[in-house]
Amino acid sequence: MSAVLRKPKKFKLRAVHNQKKFGVAGRSYEEVLRKGCLHLQLPVPGSSLCLYEDGTELTEDYFWSVPDDSELVLLAAGQTWQGYVSDISRFLSVLQEPHAGLIQAARQLLSDERAPMRQKLLADLLGTVSENIAAETRAEDPPWFEGLESRFRNKSGYLRYSCESRIRSYLREVTSGASLARAEAREEYLRVVGAMGQRLQAARYNSSYFDRWAKAGRRLCTREGWFSCQGPFDLDDCTSRHSINPYSNRESRVLFSTWNLDHVIEKKRTVVPTLAAAVHDAKGREVDWEYFYRLFFTAENLKLVHIACHKKTTHKLHCDPSRIYRAPAAPRRKRPARQRP
Repeated sequence: MSAVLRKPKKFKLRAVHNQKKFGVAGRSYEEVLRKGCLHLQLPVPGSSLCLYEDGTELTEDYFWSVPDDSELVLLAAGQTWQGYVSDISRFLSVLQEPHAGLIQAARQLLSDERAPMRQKLLADLLGTVSENIAAETRAEDPPWFEGLESRFRNKSGYLRYSCESRIRSYLREVTSGASLARAEAREEYLRVVGAMGQRLQAARYNSSYFDRWAKAGRRLCTREGWFSCQGPFDLDDCTSRHSINPYSNRESRVLFSTWNLDHVIEKKRTVVPTLAAAVHDAKGREVDWEYFYRLFFTAENLKLVHIACHKKTTHKLHCDPSRIYRAPAAPRRKRPARQRP
């Protein structure tokens, strides 16, 4: 069918650096390009059209294959477009210091967007740039504290409490492991666990892991409060690059509770039974409770993981046999008796 007889195709056009869209209709690539350039006051020579979604260049041959109401980007000479990720890249470049203009631009894009995947990306971006990460107190960010007891006055205090609660629950599980020890070894098992409990109390139950104001070596997040998934127990890193900032808003705070402090060498299946057996089989040797303390309660054996990276399968890892007992102290040599002159 001749292009003259065909119904004009309708598009939504925008410039590279302007999210505002306008409608254009035409029966040919050249007609749409000419009208777009007229609207944006750009010279036609050197200008071109491409698809917003992936940056595919529009040509006269491809023109009629593009669905009506597709979004196009008008490129001036020397400009490029890599698809909607170009918009995302521009947002990311200024996320460190978001401003009202950026937030308004994101909202404008989202209000005009209909593709579900792009809606999700834009909504996540908008949520990020609108977050009140820097706020710390209840007075500075009241919505963050919704649903929490009034005793929590600041974000770091609540997240320290959250971490402490997890570690305390591990201590309770280790204590209940006394049932695995034989009756004659149960008292010694509880004594060893008691020593761990005292160490934990002195360390404030390692609550600093979730505290963004703690020293760098004592926290698992950045100074701004960003946590990165450390990946499943059998990988060195998270291939999905999961991250979260529970300091940012209430939703992120709630979602962070689904992240796990996963024991690489499993607590219930491996470490507790190994400790119970070590106490029973000591035969005069001293159990190295500090080694077990590190396996139960510290980042030496704990990985912070997104729920999708928390594998429920058996880890099939074992405690180090050479570290279960303390090395016997070397006998002191007697000094030779001093002869009197």
